[in-house]
Amino acid sequence: METITKRPDGTPDRLSVAGGTTAAVKFTDTTFRDGQQSLIATRMTTEEMLPVLEKMDQAGFYSMEVWGGATFDACLRFLREDPWERLRVIRKRVKNTKLQMLFRGQNMVGYRVYPDDVVEEFIKHAIGNGIDIVRIFDALNDARNLESSVKAVKKYGGSAQLAIAYTLSEVHTLDYYVRLAREYESLGADSICVKDMSGLLLPYAAYELVAALKRAVKLPLQVHSHFTSGLASMSYLKAVEAGADIIDTAMSPFALGTSQPATEVMAEVLSGTPYDPGLDREALRAVGAALRPLREAAMASGLMSIKVLGVDIDTLTYQVPGGMLSNLVSQLKTQGAEAKFEQVLREIPAVRADFGYPPLVTPSSQIVGTQAVLNVVMGERYKMVPKESRDFVKGMYGKTPVPISEDVRKKIIGDEKQVTARPADLLPPALPEAAAKTAEYWEQPEDVVTYALFPNVAPEFFKYRQAQKYKADPARYDKANKVYPV
Repeated sequence: METITKRPDGTPDRLSVAGGTTAAVKFTDTTFRDGQQSLIATRMTTEEMLPVLEKMDQAGFYSMEVWGGATFDACLRFLREDPWERLRVIRKRVKNTKLQMLFRGQNMVGYRVYPDDVVEEFIKHAIGNGIDIVRIFDALNDARNLESSVKAVKKYGGSAQLAIAYTLSEVHTLDYYVRLAREYESLGADSICVKDMSGLLLPYAAYELVAALKRAVKLPLQVHSHFTSGLASMSYLKAVEAGADIIDTAMSPFALGTSQPATEVMAEVLSGTPYDPGLDREALRAVGAALRPLREAAMASGLMSIKVLGVDIDTLTYQVPGGMLSNLVSQLKTQGAEAKFEQVLREIPAVRADFGYPPLVTPSSQIVGTQAVLNVVMGERYKMVPKESRDFVKGMYGKTPVPISEDVRKKIIGDEKQVTARPADLLPPALPEAAAKTAEYWEQPEDVVTYALFPNVAPEFFKYRQAQKYKADPARYDKANKVYPV
C-alpha cells in the first residue's frame, strides 16, 4: 500500500512503500559553479549571471551552488573580479533559494594545506556574505582535514554538508563508504554528499550505495556526479529510487559532457512520480533560453571545447575527471609530448596505486596527474619529483586510504619520516602576516583572507582594483596613502 502526502504547494512529499520512506527528491542546481567550471574553465562572469539569477530563484531549487571550488581563483586570476563581491551580488538577487559552495577542507579553495585560522576566517566571511550550505570534502577522505571546517560552519550558523569523494579501487568498498559516512555523522555533519567527480558511479552501484548509506546514517543524503562516462542520469534515477534526498544538476546549456546531468531533463524524468521535485517549468524554460546565448558564444570562441561535450567510457578505466584531462593535455603540449597522451593515461592508475589509492580530485588529481606526465616524459618513473609529490608522500596532505608503496616512499623522500599528525597542526597561524601584507591595499576584511589564500595572485588583483577605481573617481583617491577611503 502506497501512501503519498503533499507539501503545502501540492507536490508529493513522502511515499511509504513496504515500510520504507522515500522523500520527493530536491534539486541543487550547479550551473554557476560546477556546470560552468566543468565546461568553460570557470570563465563565466558575474555580469553574465545577473540576467538569470532572479529567474533561477523562482524555479524551486533546494539550493544553488554558486561559489567555491575553482570560482574563487578564477575570479581573481582570469576575470579580474572580487569573488566576495560576486557572492554579495548573487545573495542580493537570490532571496528564496539556499546558496551553496564547495570547500576543500584544509585546502579551502586553494591547492595546499592552510592553517586553521585562515579556514575559520574564510568560513566566517563566506557565511556572512550569503552562503547557507558549505559542502566540505577532503581529497583523501581524511576526516581530520574536515574538523576545523565543520567547527567554523557550526560557529557561524551555516549548514555543514560533508562530501565523500567517490572512487573505485580494491580498498574503496561498500563497507569503506559506510564507515566513512558514520564517521562524518559523528563529526557533526548536517548532511552527507556522495561526490562522484569522475562519473564512475554505475546505476546499480548507486542504488546499493545510497541504500546502504541511508540505513547507516540518519542524515539527508545528496548525490553529485558528472556525465563524463554517460552514466550519471541513470545513476541519479537509481539513487533516487534508493532514497537519495537531493541530486545535483545543471541547466541544459551548461550540462552533460564533463558537467552534471541536465536539470530540465531530470525534472521531466521525475515529473508525476512520487519523487517529483515540483520545479517551475516556465521558470526553467526562461532560464534555459537566457543561458543559451552564453553557451553559443562560448562555443564560437572556442572556450567551450568539443572535447568536454562528448561521452568517454574510458573514464571508468582511468578515473580521470574532465578538468584533469584538459590539464594533462596542456602539460603535454608545453613539453611537446602530446603523442604520449595515451601513455600518461595508462600511467595515472599506476601512480595512484603507488600513492595509496587517493581519489582523483583537487588537489590529489593534479599531483598524481603531474607525476604521471613526468614519469612518461622523463622515460623513468620518479626520476623527477615535484615538491607537491614529495609533500604528498610525506603525509603533508593527510592520510591516504592505504599506506604508500614502501619502494616509492624511499625513492621520493628517502629516510625522511612520514607525517602522521593532522597536517594543519604543523602550520602556524597565517592571518597576522596576511594582514600586514595587505595593509596598503585593504578595502574590506575579506582582503586578508584573499591574500592568505593566493599571495602571488592577490596583490595584482588589488592593484587592478585600485586602478579601476582611480579611473572611475580620481578625486577620491588618497595619493598619500595610496588607497581609497573606505
